[in-house]
Amino acid sequence: MDVFENAPEQALAWHQAGRGAVLATVVETWGSAPRRTGAQLVIAGDGEMQGSVSGGCVEGAVVLEAMEALEKGEQRLLEYGVSDGDAFAVGLACGGTIRVLVEPVGSVFPADILAALVASRAARHVAAYEVNINTGARRLVQDAYPERFARDQSGFEAEGAVFVAIHNPPLRLAIVGAVHIAQALVPMARIAGYDPVIIDPRGAFGSQARFPGEKILADWPDEALAEVGLDARTALVLLTHDPKLDDPALHLALKSPCFYIGALGSKRTHAARVGRLQDAGFTQPEIARIHGPIGLDIGASGPPEIAVSILAEMTQKLRRGA
Repeated sequence: MDVFENAPEQALAWHQAGRGAVLATVVETWGSAPRRTGAQLVIAGDGEMQGSVSGGCVEGAVVLEAMEALEKGEQRLLEYGVSDGDAFAVGLACGGTIRVLVEPVGSVFPADILAALVASRAARHVAAYEVNINTGARRLVQDAYPERFARDQSGFEAEGAVFVAIHNPPLRLAIVGAVHIAQALVPMARIAGYDPVIIDPRGAFGSQARFPGEKILADWPDEALAEVGLDARTALVLLTHDPKLDDPALHLALKSPCFYIGALGSKRTHAARVGRLQDAGFTQPEIARIHGPIGLDIGASGPPEIAVSILAEMTQKLRRGA
């Protein structure tokens, strides 16, 4: 689980260790608030914190409120905005307004619900944490809010009292080709919240020496991807521009719901790839899902910059569908 998005896991660990834990969640934003709805900060009883609700603007004030809420065992709904004197006092001069829900684990956020949420996230199942701000009723649901899950969008329901925190499975990145670009892309993707897996049957490329601590599958791409699975939270990046490796992976990916498919190669290489896929019976709309040549055109030079362009294009596709 990525260190930037593991607030539920950290809260449960601190609570179970007897340190006390508070989850602070952004439940509403206006203007240029730096973090989106659903972002979380977790605070231990001794003041240690992890995550963020504003990118550094109001964390200090939220921690103080959280410590008091933990001591009193109460929920708090905080609001900070540029029009408030408190906002300038805590540093929210960057613009926007945020509301933050503060929930001590145990006394407010039921520990059994938090444990179930953590288990669901570990199993890559969808889950929605639902809280009624007025009544205090809380529950975990998996068979509701399909549109919110599709948009990965937490927020208040129409009546304004029920907040729904969406927990989709973590993002995954399947990379076919353990090449130099992959060595740069993997750590960048981890920082961005992806769980990467490298696929390459060529032992000299896919080694722990080149990718220390990473998951490497030495099978042929079609076999490896069948094992990994290509769901709607998975991006596929093909970096070999070798038809023997790329094409079998593409045949699986184009029939899957994975949200991004990118393939390395020149325009000529991609044109030949398109021809082979047409010969294999794939339709034009299916083939059009492939981003090739891969990455946003930022004039990238060298593996690290190419990796940046790939990650940027993946983000654009994920957040804007473009």
